Amino acid sequence: MEKILHADCVVLAVAISPDGRRIVSGLDDETIQVRDAETGEALGAPFQGHTSSVLSVAISPDGTRIVSGSKDTTIRMWDTETGRPLGAPLQGHTDSVVSVATSPDGTRIVSGSSDKTIRMWDAETGRPLGAPLQGHTGMVVSVAISPDGTRIVSGSEDETIRMWDAETGKPLGAPLQGHTGMVVSVAISPDGTRIVSGSEDETIRMWDAESGKPLGAPLQGHTGYVWSVAISPDGTRIVSGSHDKTIRIWDAVTGKLLGAPLQGHILEILSIAISPDGTRIVSGSIDHTIRMWDAQTRKALGSPLQGHTGYVSSVAISPDGTRIVSGSSDKTIRMWDAVTGKLLGAPLQGHILEIFSVAISPDGTRIVSGSVDKTIRMWDAETGKPLGPPLQGHTGYVWSVAISPDGTRIVSGSDDKTIRMWDAETGKPLGAPLEGHTDSVRSVAISPDGTRIVSGSVDKTIRMWDAETGKPLGPPLQGHTDYVSSVTISPDGTRIVSGSEDKTIRMWDAKTGKSLGAPLQGHTANVLSVAISPDGTRIVSGSVDVTIRMWDVETSKALGAPLQGHTDSVSSVAFSPDGTRIVSGSGDRTIRVWHVESFTHSQAFKAVVPAIICFSSNPTHALCSTSSFLPRFYMFSLTFSDLIPTEERWIVGPEGRLLLWIPSYFSFNMYVPGNTLVIGADAMQLDLSHFSHGTSWQMCRK
Repeated sequence: MEKILHADCVVLAVAISPDGRRIVSGLDDETIQVRDAETGEALGAPFQGHTSSVLSVAISPDGTRIVSGSKDTTIRMWDTETGRPLGAPLQGHTDSVVSVATSPDGTRIVSGSSDKTIRMWDAETGRPLGAPLQGHTGMVVSVAISPDGTRIVSGSEDETIRMWDAETGKPLGAPLQGHTGMVVSVAISPDGTRIVSGSEDETIRMWDAESGKPLGAPLQGHTGYVWSVAISPDGTRIVSGSHDKTIRIWDAVTGKLLGAPLQGHILEILSIAISPDGTRIVSGSIDHTIRMWDAQTRKALGSPLQGHTGYVSSVAISPDGTRIVSGSSDKTIRMWDAVTGKLLGAPLQGHILEIFSVAISPDGTRIVSGSVDKTIRMWDAETGKPLGPPLQGHTGYVWSVAISPDGTRIVSGSDDKTIRMWDAETGKPLGAPLEGHTDSVRSVAISPDGTRIVSGSVDKTIRMWDAETGKPLGPPLQGHTDYVSSVTISPDGTRIVSGSEDKTIRMWDAKTGKSLGAPLQGHTANVLSVAISPDGTRIVSGSVDVTIRMWDVETSKALGAPLQGHTDSVSSVAFSPDGTRIVSGSGDRTIRVWHVESFTHSQAFKAVVPAIICFSSNPTHALCSTSSFLPRFYMFSLTFSDLIPTEERWIVGPEGRLLLWIPSYFSFNMYVPGNTLVIGADAMQLDLSHFSHGTSWQMCRK
C-alpha cells in the first residue's frame, strides 16, 4: 500500500529525526505525534500540553528532544522517547510561535513569532538568551540556523529575509528584498553558502548567504503560495511544497525544475522535510495526511494508491453486477471488481476538471461521464480508452448523465439550465437543447421504455419531457422547498423518486405528476442521491448527514436504522442488478458495498446476529466470543447500526460495555458491520476471531 499516514486533523508541520527513523508532526488538534518512518505506525500516544495548534516542530541534533512552537504563544521541549515535557513552557512571545529551529550543537533554540520578533533560548534551561531580535515589520513566519551555528536567517510577512548574528543578535547587513509576497519559508544549504526562500508570490529564490545578493532568477512553476522549502543534505536539490497541492524538486545550482511535480495530496501542502540520507521526502498537508516519497524516482513509496485522491461524486454498477464504476473530483474514472474491490486497469483520464456523473450502457460496453469541464465523454468499458472526442455543447458544468435503455442515446443535465440529447454512436447532438428550467439541472433520468426524460433542478422543480420530441410533458412537479439533487424512475415506469436539499425524498406519479403521499423524512441534511431497487419495492438514499437510508416504496416508512460508516457526505448510491447489494460513494474518497439485508429486521437476519460482530468482509473474522460482550437477551435484537464506533471511536455494546477502540485516522476507510467491500486507500479490516473480551480475557494466553 502507498505510504500515506492519516492524521485526525490538519498536519501543520513535519520533521525527520537525524537517524531517519522517526517522523514528527505538529497538528492542528494541539498535539505532536511521533511515527515510525518505515511503517508509519504511531509510536506512543500524542504529546499533549499545548493549548492551541502546533505550528512548528524541530528535533535536536542527537534526536533526544523535540521542540514545538504553538499558536498558544509558547515553545515546549519534549523527551522523544517518553513524550514527557522537559521543563516548563518557554514563554516570552506575545503572539503565535510560527517557527522553531535548533542549533547544530543542540545548545540553542531559535523561534519566530507573529509578534514580529525572533528569540533565542538555552536548550538546557529554557531561559531566554538576550533580548528579542527586532527589525521585521511583519510577523516572522520562518527561521533557520546556519550549519556552523553562527547565523540565523528569518523570513517575514514584510516580504523580506533577514540575517542575524547568532551570538550577538545583531542584524547582518540589509534585508534581502525581491519577493513580492510574504516569505513563508527559509532554508540554508549544508555548506552555509546559500539561502533558499519560498513565498506567497508563488516563487522560490536563492541568495548568497555572505553578500545577500540574489542568485539567478526566481524559480517559477508553482501556481499557489510556496509554503515550505527544504534543501537536500548534499546541497544539490531544493524541494518545495505549495498551496497548489504539489511538491516540486529543483536543481540547486541551475534552478531548473527536475521532472514533473509530485502529486497525490488533495489539499495544500504546508510542510516539507528531507531524510538525512536524502532518499526520502516527507510532506504534511491540510488533507490530514503525511506522505512519503522516493526522492530519486519522485514516486510515492509503496505500491500505487488503490483509490481516488478526491471525493467520489458518482458510482454505477455494470448490468451483470461484476464491475463498479466511479467518478471523482480527482478528474478520473475508475473501474473496480465488484467482488474483490481490485482496480481494473488504469484510471480513465481525459477530463480536465472534476467529474460529477458516470453511467454505464445497458450492454455494459460503454461508460459515459459528465464533468465540470462542460463536456461529456464516452469510454470503452473493456479497454478504458476514450471513444471519440468529447461531446461539447453545454456552456456550464455537466451535473448528470444517463443512457437510454436501448443504449442509443445519452441525456445530460447542466448548469446552463438545459438538458441535451446525444447520439451514443456518433456523439452528435439530437435536436435542440430542452429548455424550461430556470436554474441549474442537477439530475436526469430516462424511463425504462425510453420515451420520457425526467429532470431535477436547483429551481426546486422536477420536469418530464418527451424523449422523442424534447417537448415538456405537463407542468413542473412542485413540492420540494430547496434544490432537487437527484431523480430516478421506478423499473415499471410508474413512479418518480426525487431527493432534495430540503432533506426529504418525494414520490410522484409518473403519468399525472401528482405527489404520492407525504415526503419521506429522516435525513438531517441534504439528500444527494436516490435509487430504486430492481423490483421497485425499496428506495435507497444518500445524504450530507453521512448516512444511507432505505425506505419501503409502498408504505413510505424507513426500513431499519440508517447505515453508518462513511465519514463524509454520501454523494451517490446505486443498487446491484440483483438487488442484494448497495454501492455508495462519498466525499471521504471511499466506495462502500453493503448487504441490503443490513437494513432489515427479518428473523433470518436476527438469527445470525451472534455472528455479525464483524468488521471484515470475511465472516470468519467475526468476534469469537460474542456471548461475553452481549447479554443473552440482546443477542437477537442487535442491528448493524448499534456497532458503529462512537464519536470517541469506541465500539459500545448494551449497558455501555466497551468492546474496543478504533484510532480515528482509520475510521474513514475501515469496514463496518454490513459492508461486504470498502474500496479506498488502505481500506482496513479487523480480525476479531482470536479477540478475547470480558470474562474470556484470560483465553489470550491459550
